[in-house]
Amino acid sequence: MSLISAFARLGLQRGGVAGPAVARCLHTTPVLCAEPLKKKKKLDPQVVKQREDRRKKKIEKQIRRLEKNARQLKPVEELEVPLELIDEKDKRQRKLTPLGSAELEERALLKKQWARYKHDERVSDFQIIDRLVMSQNKALEELRRESEELYQAAIEVDLQLLPVSLKGPVASPPIKNYASPDGDYIHQSMKWE
Repeated sequence: MSLISAFARLGLQRGGVAGPAVARCLHTTPVLCAEPLKKKKKLDPQVVKQREDRRKKKIEKQIRRLEKNARQLKPVEELEVPLELIDEKDKRQRKLTPLGSAELEERALLKKQWARYKHDERVSDFQIIDRLVMSQNKALEELRRESEELYQAAIEVDLQLLPVSLKGPVASPPIKNYASPDGDYIHQSMKWE
């Protein structure tokens, strides 16, 4: 806006034209500071060859070092305990009083009671299921004695209850070199040099 106010002071405003109207008519472009491109220096072929040789030697040295340490396993950071925690072990360790024999006995009894309760609950569930299956079978036998057609209609599977559509293996072979769309992900595993 300082540019517009400078033009207003110079007298570009005529006939009571306000500052915002001038702003709409005035357009500026950013300053482009470009320099001519620098010419590439021609290097001596001997120097280029020496650089490539140095690079090759460096890579070969890294390969030898990796082959030497090939049998060493990579460290897993999640399994390493930080040194701070090792130093603070005495501070962090809880000093619990040993439980008395009465407390141990009471806990053992509670465990036994809980196991007994869960066993009885499971047995009662099985008994309920058995009773339901037996009553269903008894009802189907009674229905069969009354009418065979009604019995067949009762045991027929109703496909409308659970609409399920299944698709089995296709007859055509898979497409060669097909890249299945897995989605994008960022590889975040650590790299050790």
